[in-house]
Amino acid sequence: MPLRDLIQQLPSSKKLLGLLAAALLSALVGLPTAYAQGGPPRVVATVGMIGDVASELAGSCADVRTMIGPGSDPHLYRASAGDVRLLEQADLVLYSGLHLEAGLARVLENFSRRTPTVAVAEEAVAAERLIATSPTVFDPHVWMDVSLWRGASAVIAAALTELLADSPDCVQQVRERAGAYAALLGDLHGWSQEAIASIPEEQRILVTAHDAFAYFGRAYGIHVEGIQGISTETEAAVADIRRVAQLMVERQIPSLFLESTINPRTVTAVLEAVEQRGGTAEVGSELYADALGTQGQPEGTYVGMVLHNVRAMTLALGGNLPELPDTVAAWEARW
Repeated sequence: MPLRDLIQQLPSSKKLLGLLAAALLSALVGLPTAYAQGGPPRVVATVGMIGDVASELAGSCADVRTMIGPGSDPHLYRASAGDVRLLEQADLVLYSGLHLEAGLARVLENFSRRTPTVAVAEEAVAAERLIATSPTVFDPHVWMDVSLWRGASAVIAAALTELLADSPDCVQQVRERAGAYAALLGDLHGWSQEAIASIPEEQRILVTAHDAFAYFGRAYGIHVEGIQGISTETEAAVADIRRVAQLMVERQIPSLFLESTINPRTVTAVLEAVEQRGGTAEVGSELYADALGTQGQPEGTYVGMVLHNVRAMTLALGGNLPELPDTVAAWEARW
């Protein structure tokens, strides 16, 4: 029987107690689960690139959850009822900003009034290092430059240490992990530069379904051609498909790449246009751009995503993979 019906059948004095109990129950539902159960504080991240770093740094000191999973496009994502409940239970919310999660903007703004909320990419990257797409809009895909995402890991570490201020042991653990993780990302950045530099210069062109790799191109010295624009809300025009196909034929680029969150139709159209112009090309290994790979696999982590992408590009475009630095090799050995 519904709670309301039970209360209506109670005598007046008991009815009052029942109403008070119902009100208390309603209030408890809105409290963070971590608080209600006495567990570790809960951290909610919008995207996997943030959630994975937060998990690495927090360890068992925080319960980290990610809203937008593998294969989901953050540009188009809208909050579900489950997402709202997850945010209601959060002690800290971490998101990218720079309009990456455009569909979540109002939800995040509302929760920022009651829960500490950090725009990781916006706080991590100085304006002069952002890539502008217009005088007031910036490319949000900053994690594609590992050196920039190293700064993002510092922002996440700072937010975690503030959240865990009442637990000195956890604060110390986060700081130690943050130092080790920063060193790992520094070595990964250097290895990525060396790998991409091994690609013959005339073929050092990265053709992708949408323009998510501008920071990658700037950091690692490879020209990037996206069939679609920065956001997947835009559609590739016929002129874009023809332009990219002509470039691939003229430069004899052997491969183009599809990201895990993108519909393959534009890539298929480019391949057909290449063939019509007498050229040949193939689709390289799937890349991860706006989302990580499958949870529980190396590609489901930020470091694993970068390793996968750099290896796929380097081998498909005629380069050679250098030996992994000791820190990165040790990380990979965990898998």
